[in-house]
Amino acid sequence: MVNFGDLTKVLQEQLEHWEGKASSGSSGFVSQVGDSVATVHGLSEAVYGELVKFASGAEGIVLNLEEEAVGCVLFSGENLVKDGEEVRGTGKVVSVPSGQAILGRVVNPLGEPVDGKGPVAAEEYLPVESPAAPVIDRGAVDTPLQTGSLSVDAMIPIGRGQRELIIGDRQTGKTAIAIDAIINQKGKDVYCVYCAIGQKSSAVAAIIHNLEKRGAMDYTFVVLASASDSAALQYLAPYSAVAMAEHFMFKGKDVLIVYDDLSKHAVAYRTLSLLLRRPPGREAFPGDVFYLHSRLLERSAKLSEKRGGGSITALPIVETQAGDISSYIPTNVISITDGQIFLDSELFNSGFRPAVDVGLSVSRVGGSAQSQAIRKVSGRLRLDLAQYREMAAFAQFGSDLDKATQDKLNQGERLMEALKQPQFSPYSMEDQTAILFTAVNGYLMEVAVNKTASFIKGFLEYLQSHHGKIPETIAKTGSITAELEQDLRTAIESYKELTQNEFKQKQ
Repeated sequence: MVNFGDLTKVLQEQLEHWEGKASSGSSGFVSQVGDSVATVHGLSEAVYGELVKFASGAEGIVLNLEEEAVGCVLFSGENLVKDGEEVRGTGKVVSVPSGQAILGRVVNPLGEPVDGKGPVAAEEYLPVESPAAPVIDRGAVDTPLQTGSLSVDAMIPIGRGQRELIIGDRQTGKTAIAIDAIINQKGKDVYCVYCAIGQKSSAVAAIIHNLEKRGAMDYTFVVLASASDSAALQYLAPYSAVAMAEHFMFKGKDVLIVYDDLSKHAVAYRTLSLLLRRPPGREAFPGDVFYLHSRLLERSAKLSEKRGGGSITALPIVETQAGDISSYIPTNVISITDGQIFLDSELFNSGFRPAVDVGLSVSRVGGSAQSQAIRKVSGRLRLDLAQYREMAAFAQFGSDLDKATQDKLNQGERLMEALKQPQFSPYSMEDQTAILFTAVNGYLMEVAVNKTASFIKGFLEYLQSHHGKIPETIAKTGSITAELEQDLRTAIESYKELTQNEFKQKQ
């Protein structure tokens, strides 16, 4: 419903302050402004997503196209915009800069640097909204993307071009897994993007500091829309991040992108939609909230060799409330992605970190994107852990257990210990193979549970110094032969002899 009283008032003001200047192009005037949303009359040639400039210097994006007016969401300068102000259409959709110069930088969703290191030299500008690569241009997801996290690489493998959701309650280590994955890409010719949506600036500064400390910012850039930024910038952030990443994908490079997190992104979009007076649906989210994330995540792909073979691997993060993965946004994103890593707060609080719940986690790409060595040695791992959890649940009620059950419980306990991993210490593929081989084949049975981590650490060091050929061969070939298996057995036995009293279980 158009408020003609407002329009009359605005037109009267415009006539009073009339300046007879010639102009060209599409222009209009603000009839109403508030809460970062401006209603503009007269922009008859505006297109959805177009960047518009206000006479006061503010910028906005067209998100509503109505019969009488357009709804613009302001990125900046909201306090400067006044009723009756002139608005000009730029004739171009919102675009962001990209190129090698962006690596190591922190930029806002408009591609403007916020790290105080001067302007970014752009190789090209890419539209934030662009269609995903068609099926005909895509290749198979068959190359592993090692995260360095033993639980993930062994049981929920991620391939280049995959979209794997990281889901769990707050403070369960979701960001930690994603940051470890970025750190683990060092020297693997993979560019990384960390997109922070609605995070505290101090938390993002700590993440950037950790990435710099470990040399990861050399191949990483950060797109930041912090909690203090407007809903419009938070809404735009992931689209800007993926547009910048597409520059590298189309040049045949591999990119890993982390969206932290899409729950806050959906909330920012809900805020904008309600301000634009779009009808609310379930949980007050607009009807197109599924499309909001599907059009974003579909842009992650593995291109075919004909198209250069580049890829974008996405790790979207979604926060749940009290472990409820059946609520609106989590179910939406689960149905879009190719699997999820579910982090359990009970496991986290009991000291098992990363707190990956193997029962609820899944990779829909699976073994086809896993290195042959890890696939071979971790074959029984998921089953053994499932049996252990089942037996442990029953064992707490009974005291007399037969030897076979006790052995299963002891083995399961040590498997859980072997999967524990401190933050910022990703394992290489050859180290993962050695740890899994040792744990799955029962070589930890005589080791005290509380000394498992020390035994593994010592064994990896011993393997490098005394049997360096084994990890070297596994790293080079990506597979493990019967001969290598025998060499590993010999190495484990000799290390156990060397440290026979140091890690023994006390009788």
